[in-house]
Amino acid sequence: MESIGAANIGTHYDERSPIADELRDGQVHMWYWYDEQDEATLTEAVRRITRKVTDTLGLRSGERLLDAGCGPGETGVFLARRYGARVTGITLSAYEIERANERAASNGMEELARFQYGDYMELPFPDGSFDAVLALESLQNAPDPVRVFAEFFRVLRPGGRIAFSDFSLESSAEPKRLATFMSALKLPRLPTLREWLEYAGDAGFEVEEYTQCGPRVFGRRSKYVKAAMSRRQELLAKFGEEALGEFASRHLGFFAPRRDQVGYVIVAARKPRG
Repeated sequence: MESIGAANIGTHYDERSPIADELRDGQVHMWYWYDEQDEATLTEAVRRITRKVTDTLGLRSGERLLDAGCGPGETGVFLARRYGARVTGITLSAYEIERANERAASNGMEELARFQYGDYMELPFPDGSFDAVLALESLQNAPDPVRVFAEFFRVLRPGGRIAFSDFSLESSAEPKRLATFMSALKLPRLPTLREWLEYAGDAGFEVEEYTQCGPRVFGRRSKYVKAAMSRRQELLAKFGEEALGEFASRHLGFFAPRRDQVGYVIVAARKPRG
């Protein structure tokens, strides 16, 4: 990711992941609530996204999974434990690498789930190294999605699968709101669902399933705020006023768009067998 600064992206996640890790129990991605009356906790809502995205992979015991943008490791550990998959997680964040390996060890999964520094723009793996690739909200920071999808295609074996999820553009009205959102999350672009599907298809993947569930994800921001505020004193005690204030200020732009402007897409695809 040198064109926008791999080090800067790594720092971005070094700064935001410790509190997000604590708040969302090791998974720094989005949530899923059915409606405003849904009483699921934030951790439960985040785990719904984990299951909703990863279930589309159809993982089997012993399969090799690349978790591209692995976060603090909870998703990779979960997949190793649930399916017996051999997980290799990559991230640009030093904090996430350390925390993910600690999490794997504490869960007795260190033989199945391993985490290392890696840039998905230039993956350090031979052709056909993996049976499946997961990119759970990690493509949003890619300076060149065409190159990233080409790399995913290369490291998958014939017949291998990919599942990815990320934000999508649903309305280009009020562009200043969108620009603020993109700046806060360091997004070089905000593709539509159609554009996400084209990235996958142009790389050679056969798209098998997709959905847009933004109203239950980005559209439930108020549920996230309420859940986060309920743990404010706990987070203050652990991280302090200054760190919590910086975390909050870095996320202000996330709330800038209208609820209907930003969607959330989940896509499952396969590399042809021949």
